[in-house]
Amino acid sequence: MSDAPFVIRAAVLTVSDRCAAGASVDASGPRVESVLRERLLAAVVERALVPDGIESVEGVLRLWCDPRAGLHLVAVTGGTGFSPRDVTPEAAMRVIDRPAPNLMELARARCGAAHPKAYLSRAVAGVANRTLVITLPGSPAGAAEMLEAIVDILPHAARLAAGDSAGH
Repeated sequence: MSDAPFVIRAAVLTVSDRCAAGASVDASGPRVESVLRERLLAAVVERALVPDGIESVEGVLRLWCDPRAGLHLVAVTGGTGFSPRDVTPEAAMRVIDRPAPNLMELARARCGAAHPKAYLSRAVAGVANRTLVITLPGSPAGAAEMLEAIVDILPHAARLAAGDSAGH
């Protein structure tokens, strides 16, 4: 590969019935996008908001994880809790072909000491085609904290998922 810097092309998907219905303003998506831009220097090129539901989440993930989309990282916020409508992990696992459970276990472990509720997140991660997918809690603070907890290893993970083994 070339010596050019690897710029992560990212997308942010917010999953929320209330936001999709216009009853609430999405604060989590913009917060996740801010962390991606500021901490990873990622180019966030896609943003979407969908209601909770396996089909709605899976549909966007399949589109964004298609190699033609050219995305390295998809961050999904919302739908990772215990409510009956919280099915983001199940939707993501329909698209992910190579699970990476330790990624979110690291996030929970790093956040859990200060915030024990981090262990209530059912967030998952893995690779779909050549795109790294991570799911995050729906609260703006929880999503940002979980993302910040793994921001140090995401560039390498995204690069490897994309097939770039430079520095491996």
